[in-house]
Amino acid sequence: MTESPADPVALDARDGAAEGAHLPDLAIITGMSGAGRSTTANVLEDLGWFVVDNLPPALLPTLAELGGRSRGDVARMAAVVDVRSRAFFADLTAALAQLAADGSDPRIIFLEASDDSLVRRHEAVRRPHPLQGDGRLVDGIAREREMLRDLRAEADIVLDTTDLNVHELGAKVLAAFDQDEPGLHATVMSFGFKYGLPVDADLVVDCRFLPNPHWVPELRPLNGTDEPVRAYVMAQQGADEFLDTYERLLTIIGDGYQREGKRYATIAVGCTGGKHRSVAITEELARRLAGHGVEASVVHRDLGRE
Repeated sequence: MTESPADPVALDARDGAAEGAHLPDLAIITGMSGAGRSTTANVLEDLGWFVVDNLPPALLPTLAELGGRSRGDVARMAAVVDVRSRAFFADLTAALAQLAADGSDPRIIFLEASDDSLVRRHEAVRRPHPLQGDGRLVDGIAREREMLRDLRAEADIVLDTTDLNVHELGAKVLAAFDQDEPGLHATVMSFGFKYGLPVDADLVVDCRFLPNPHWVPELRPLNGTDEPVRAYVMAQQGADEFLDTYERLLTIIGDGYQREGKRYATIAVGCTGGKHRSVAITEELARRLAGHGVEASVVHRDLGRE
């Protein structure tokens, strides 16, 4: 019997399966124009990622496929995508579905900032907004924010760069991506309610139910990283019970996040000014999370702001 020629479709499928086993880690950098996408891309490039700027979303599966063909030589790839294309969201939705079908699980990092901050940044470089058209700069920002609303909700990491310089943003990206071990990575952030809620928070904790060290004269000039303040806060009725209960709750939430593929979480702990109670609780909460194997970093957003 004469052996039939190999089926090219079957060969392609086998080749694709072989390549799928070598699919690279993929990160998608997106968000508001002027919020720091280029800085984020530069940091990842310094970490050894192969970065493609301004990639049309429809080409994301092709990028992952090319990485797979490298047989592991290109292990980490990142792409900066933006809303210059009118079909942006439809193309990105289709691309993410194709990536999932191919066995790729990209991380989405979303950069955002306040409207005032974005206006200042665009004006500083004298560049129009890509969606501005014949209208005003603020009109382009509003259109972009609306277009990206659903994508922001699906992002693995949301970074608010309103009050960050390039070095501070770089440090946050490093903390999120310079990790080799699997598991949940948490940023525990103290803040002051009088300065507004952190827009990149996944969970918000209010510790204003505890007595305020601000009203203790010898503690007022200190902050929550100082031992006298920490001891005062932890000695208050309800402090230990709150931490014990929230620690158990975060364990449940963290396990669920990992089952759903969410690897990064920002937990915001607030008091009135972000100086005493929230700082002390943040430090203790991060310590407890680390005891559960969570990679926890601490940020005190408003410390020193008063």
